[in-house]
Amino acid sequence: MTTLAATIIHISIERDWHDVYAFMATPENMPLWASGLSSGLTRDGDEWIAPGPLGNARVRFAPDNAFGVVDHLVTLENGLKVQNALRVVPNGDGAEVMFTLLRQADMSDEQFAGDGEWVAKDLAALKSILESENGRTHHG
Repeated sequence: MTTLAATIIHISIERDWHDVYAFMATPENMPLWASGLSSGLTRDGDEWIAPGPLGNARVRFAPDNAFGVVDHLVTLENGLKVQNALRVVPNGDGAEVMFTLLRQADMSDEQFAGDGEWVAKDLAALKSILESENGRTHHG
């Protein structure tokens, strides 16, 4: 088995880590900040279906836990499985959110860098939502 190149993308959020975890571990909230799932998630038993440019992806989330683990396994329609390791850990009175981005075998340097920028943008959106009043976005 080959070890893939990896990079860890992280952001600090000024909100209690339990609140951050609770928000992130609720699949219905993911489309609010995870742009790859912006078209929404539909529950299907233990999995969620996310429509996307490559067809419907199936997403299986880690069960609720006390460790801040929000991992999710994405299975694309072509059968490719992508493990997304996502963690929330205490950082003082706030939280640190870390996403481990693995470089898939067929990815160019540019694609890998682009994916990293995409994840960073999503984490910035998450921070914005969770640091706003009551964790709700303001419209208008």
